[in-house]
Amino acid sequence: MMMLLWRAFGVLLMLTAIAVPLARAPDRPVETLVARWAPAPSDFVEVKGQMVHLRDEGPRNDQAPIVLIHGTSASLHTWEGWVAALKTQRRVISFDLPGFGLTGPFTGDYAHDDYRGDALARFTLDLMDQLHVQHAVLAGNSLGGEVAWRVASLAPARVDKLVLVDAAGYDFVPEDMPVGFRLARLPVVSALSEWFLPRGMVEASVQSVYGEPAKVTAALVDRYFELTLREGNRHALRLRMQQLEMGQDAARIAALKQPTLILWGGRDRLIPPPNGQRFARDIAGSRLVVFPELGHVPHEEDPARTVEVVKDFLGLK
Repeated sequence: MMMLLWRAFGVLLMLTAIAVPLARAPDRPVETLVARWAPAPSDFVEVKGQMVHLRDEGPRNDQAPIVLIHGTSASLHTWEGWVAALKTQRRVISFDLPGFGLTGPFTGDYAHDDYRGDALARFTLDLMDQLHVQHAVLAGNSLGGEVAWRVASLAPARVDKLVLVDAAGYDFVPEDMPVGFRLARLPVVSALSEWFLPRGMVEASVQSVYGEPAKVTAALVDRYFELTLREGNRHALRLRMQQLEMGQDAARIAALKQPTLILWGGRDRLIPPPNGQRFARDIAGSRLVVFPELGHVPHEEDPARTVEVVKDFLGLK
């Protein structure tokens, strides 16, 4: 028996020795990612010392551009389907939040370790100032939805309308959380994750936020995987997951006055659909639309269907 145990232990060590180098994934300088993930019309602008990856498309005479704000560990690419459908009639601005995508962690005049909701909302207002956008339609998914309603709370005169897509804001209990998010909340493991990142873990995380996991392609996983490796992003994710506010400012949601469209995936296992119902109850005059077969990122999973509801909300044909 002892001999079998020693052999099993030896096999485990051998597998670990093989697996660790394969999973090792050091940070990548942003310069190595730009060619693939920032082709035209991508641009980089400086906001108070912070370089920001963005795309600014559509007619420049639009007096109230649509500003799209992505969720945790995503990037502006998640909105490409919506942008294609909206940019023929409206100016559409999408960007990578600090800590994610090609923008990378906070630098410049910003606190380098603060990824709480209001910090990201104030950054969004600074970006709007830099782009000379006095007021806008804000649309956000998950964390981006939280940033959108916080902007509307901090500067109500600058937000004409809100589109909240599976937005964060209330305390909730996930039915399932992407494995990458779970690990980022564990101090020792999250520190190791800044050096080791199995691609399979990223694939499982993306599949968990889709209503139909089979829709997740290798190209989609490549995008999430490579942008997670952008220098500083994994450390920023650790900070973000440690700073989750979980509903502590939810009272501000009921004070919102902007016309609001709420979209939700019926198979959202991260922020379950009852949260969408609560947004609809708390925001007077809002409209809730649920897509029964979609998950936490319905705008990415089925952009054609979801954007049609947005176009109707905005009075577009």
